[in-house]
Formats: sequence, structure tokens, C-alpha cells
Amino acid sequence: MNATVQKQANPVTVFSGFMEKFKPQLALALPKHLTADRMARLALTAFSTNAKLQECDQLSIAASIMTAGQLGLEPGVNGAGWLIPYKKTCTFVPGWKGLVDLVARSGRGTVFTGVIFKDQQYTFTDGARRDLVIHNETELDDESDITHAYAIGWVKDSSMPIIELWTVGKLRKHRDKYNKVGNSHYSYRDWEMYARKVPLLQVLKYMPCSVEVANAMAVSHAAESGRGATIENGIVIDISDQYGHNAQNVQDAPEKPVCSAESFEANKAEWKKAVLGGKKTVTELINTIQLNETLTEDQQLEIGSWPDEGK
Repeated sequence: MNATVQKQANPVTVFSGFMEKFKPQLALALPKHLTADRMARLALTAFSTNAKLQECDQLSIAASIMTAGQLGLEPGVNGAGWLIPYKKTCTFVPGWKGLVDLVARSGRGTVFTGVIFKDQQYTFTDGARRDLVIHNETELDDESDITHAYAIGWVKDSSMPIIELWTVGKLRKHRDKYNKVGNSHYSYRDWEMYARKVPLLQVLKYMPCSVEVANAMAVSHAAESGRGATIENGIVIDISDQYGHNAQNVQDAPEKPVCSAESFEANKAEWKKAVLGGKKTVTELINTIQLNETLTEDQQLEIGSWPDEGK
């Protein structure tokens, strides 16, 4: 009884212990310039400062941290990306600064994105000679005063830029078309971040992309629709493809029975064979099992350790 009360009263402590156990699995997925210790600390910082995130399934937070790490982005650092809670599920959403950074790292071009406020004058030329010139600075900073968002991309050695200029009305229509999570969508909390990123994603379609940029775009598009995404062997896997419907429907579905210790042990050998034999990745196996029953955190962590046993 006391242990249960203590666990409920100290969610940060409980999550810290969970991330400590998850570090070995996290370390296997990270690029060399990121460490499991640092990513775990970033996750704990986000968790401790966001009450909504504390309501999320811990494994969805861990998966989001892993996705961020595989993209080479640090959530919550310099606007590179964010851990966004959608009901009980956490999703990593790359920020516009993260996308700009990934393009710069590729060495194939540069991009920038910004907003125009209602007191600013601008000239936009499209066609054979593209140009966007903003003629004056502004002291406005309220998001309600934004009238346009834009993005500009320069491909290395190209003769003209790629420019996207969107009105606020067009941005809202875009959000309403793809948003599947209602007012939980992060744009309601940070409109400027969303506004700057949408035209940037359009520009990136015409830019030469590294694998990291392409994956970041795919993860971002999934997040815009309220779906989760993971990265397996360098390939983005949309969770909605695995479940057959979007993340919100998964959250609203009736709760499935918890996988008992007896059931886990009875199927363990067959499941491990599927992972070690390359028939299923860890993520694919977990998602397949959880179509019928819910795995405990310890069970999922054990499944995640199987690839190491096979080495």
C-alpha cells in the first residue's frame, strides 16, 4: 500500500527509474554525438516540467526520445524539437530550428523561415525571378498579429531560391485539414512554431535531402496528423500503418487485458525467435502483441533486450 502511494506521489522519481533501466536500449539507437545519459536527462527535464506529459505512457515518451536521438535532435534544446503529449501518448515533433539545422548539416543547401507581422511591408515576386523582401522591422511579438509565414531555401550552386509564402488563413486551413487531435494540437500552444514550420516543410520538398532530413519530415508529417512514428533501421514507421487507424482512435479504444506473466512466458520463446530471426523488429513485435493485450513496462524492456542477447 505504501509503495503504491509513494509511486503515485512521485511520478518524476518513478520516471527517472524507468529511464535508468531504458538507457542501454536507448544507447544502441543513438548517433555517436549523443549519449544515453544526456537524452535521459532531457526526457526527465521535459517530464518534470510538463504535467500533461506526466499523464503519458512512459514507453511512448521513451520511444519519442529514441526517435529524436536517431534524427540527431535534442528535444527542448534551442527549439530543435519537442515532446508533445496527445492524451496518453507522447509524440516527438521536430521544430523548425531542428529542420533548419539538419539541412545545414547535410551541406547541400540552407533554409530559413520567418513570420511577417501586420505592421510590416513586404514585396513578393514569384515566377522566373523569385524574391521576398521585408522592408521594415517590427516591435510586435503577439502571435495574433502575425499575417504571413514564409520559408526560403537555397540549394547549393543554384541560381534562385525556393520560396513559400503562406497567409494565416491558408495556415489555419492546412491545420484544420490534417489535425486529428482537436485542441490538443501543439499549434494551439505555439502558433508561431507551427506557422513557421509549415512553409518550411513545403520548401524542403524541393531541396536535396539527407536521410536525416527525409526522416525528420516524415516524423513531422505524422505528428501533424496526431499520429506517432518510430524509426527502425533508418526507416520511419508510421504507427497508424501498424494499427490500421490513427493514434487518437487507438487511445479511445477499449482497454485491452494486461499480458499475464504466464502468458508472456508461454509465448516468449516464439516471440524471441521472431526477433532474433529477423522476421520482426522489436517495435513491430510489441505493436503486434498489443493489438490483443497490453504488455507491462518490464515485459517491453525485456523484449527490447533480446537483440543484444543474439549478438
